[in-house]
Amino acid sequence: MSAIPDAEALYTGLLAGVRALLRPETKLVGITSGGAWLVERLQKDLGLPGAPGVISSAMHRDDFARRGLSASAQTSLPFDVNGTDVLLLDDVLYTGRTIRAVLNELFDFGRPACVRLAVLVDRGGRELPVAADFAAARLTLPDTQLLALARANDGAFSLKVEESK
Repeated sequence: MSAIPDAEALYTGLLAGVRALLRPETKLVGITSGGAWLVERLQKDLGLPGAPGVISSAMHRDDFARRGLSASAQTSLPFDVNGTDVLLLDDVLYTGRTIRAVLNELFDFGRPACVRLAVLVDRGGRELPVAADFAAARLTLPDTQLLALARANDGAFSLKVEESK
């Protein structure tokens, strides 16, 4: 296994990458839960007005019968999606299935002009043709391991690796 990078250092890279992707009309939308944590901090650190969006993949997952509804936050988009430039944020891009589900959820709210994706870590292993416009790091892990973002009480980020069930 590769060494697990420092999540705070990766966040600094993500901040710079998102800043470069921003357009005047861009709205940030974080995918629950790790992406929602990232977007909350990015919105503040970039000095963007208003609240960022948060989106859940739960209702559109292709493994919904197995996973069920998670206890994480549900979708909240405090802006009109129609014609909007949306920048999705997530902690880890892996198979692409979460992104597919999130796109379905997003289009339930309207038709954005553009949807782009920025992630903290791209770990490869795609099962669907999904690519990030920006990834702070690329990391290879065995299929038997899960990589997830954790947030401490003080807001500091860390990455943790767990064996998948």
